[in-house]
Amino acid sequence: MRSPSDYISRRAHAVDASGIRKVFDLAAKMKDPINLSIGLPDFDVPDVAKEAAIAAIRAGHNRYTQTQGIAPLRERLRKDLSAEMGRDVGEVLITSGVSGGLLLAILATIDPGDEAVFLDPYFVMYKHLLTVAGGKASIVDSYPDFRFHADRVEKAVTPKTKLLILNSPSNPTGIVMSEAEVRAAVEVARKHDLLILSDEIYEPFLYETGGTGFQPVSGSSRHGQDAHATSLPSPAKLYEKTVILRGFSKSHAMTGWRLGYAAGPAEVIAQMTKLQQYTFVCPPSPLQHAALAALDVPMGDAVAAYLRKRDLVFDKLGRKFELVQPGGAFYIFPKAPAATTATDFVARAIENNVLIIPGNVFSERDTHFRISYATTDEKLARGCEILSSLV
Repeated sequence: MRSPSDYISRRAHAVDASGIRKVFDLAAKMKDPINLSIGLPDFDVPDVAKEAAIAAIRAGHNRYTQTQGIAPLRERLRKDLSAEMGRDVGEVLITSGVSGGLLLAILATIDPGDEAVFLDPYFVMYKHLLTVAGGKASIVDSYPDFRFHADRVEKAVTPKTKLLILNSPSNPTGIVMSEAEVRAAVEVARKHDLLILSDEIYEPFLYETGGTGFQPVSGSSRHGQDAHATSLPSPAKLYEKTVILRGFSKSHAMTGWRLGYAAGPAEVIAQMTKLQQYTFVCPPSPLQHAALAALDVPMGDAVAAYLRKRDLVFDKLGRKFELVQPGGAFYIFPKAPAATTATDFVARAIENNVLIIPGNVFSERDTHFRISYATTDEKLARGCEILSSLV
């Protein structure tokens, strides 16, 4: 007779539980920890978006929408993205978060045995979503500088490679690809006829002092940013075989609203839309209306706040740890002290009431750890002091 465990698929067994969620669960049991673990903005959803959500609910926008999302939001995003990229970006699909977009994109493009190339360190979902799809992750080491090295990436490409996954600004390192690196990535993709999957969820969080050659944006605000905001070097500006993935979770603190969007070649977006019919059905109806309002809310103050936090943590930890300065997002990826693994160092930090994530959650190595500086300046400063005292 079968036990309950006998019903579990090999697919499920092949996917590890998220190390981030394990720390998140641990945090719930601790009394007032200094939580530098989770990528959760410490500001709230803008009031304009909250009021728009409430108004949409009261107006009766509580039913299913079209699978691809409401037309006004899709049309606005297509217009804004096309202006930013300097070309028509293709069709737009509203997704249940960027995570939902990643799942749909990988299921729409990867057959069993197909390969996808991405850098190590990497966002935790890439490897596991490829496993779910039956694909293979070709992981390219980017240590110690976490930059895109085209020669290393090209060595990982085989006849079975179909996707090049880019994540800029990066989770967990905060690195932003330079204009030259983006051009090199596009050349690799063009040479080997690859589709680029560009994960740009942290796109608003760009810091001019990151040293990556950003260009000022002219004209009116885009995606809730001020007109003087920096512009992300995106492969979509150079390469039409690019699927862009962005969302509202980080830019507008809507992590629990689960709203993202994908834009790219019509053939790929059509298959992602079809798969959404049988998985997520559609994104939350009233929240799509709220997201449309959120696009006109300037978020420059939030970006400026995280630039200040970036500088604070880089200054304090740079005295004791080996660091690469982040150019965006709200993460930093220090190297653990010599003669210890990152896992052991994280355990010591947790014993001292500081929650951080071991780097092996995002990497094939266990040498670094991730800090999210999306918290108050006071907690961030105190956490850095405790971590430095452990060296």
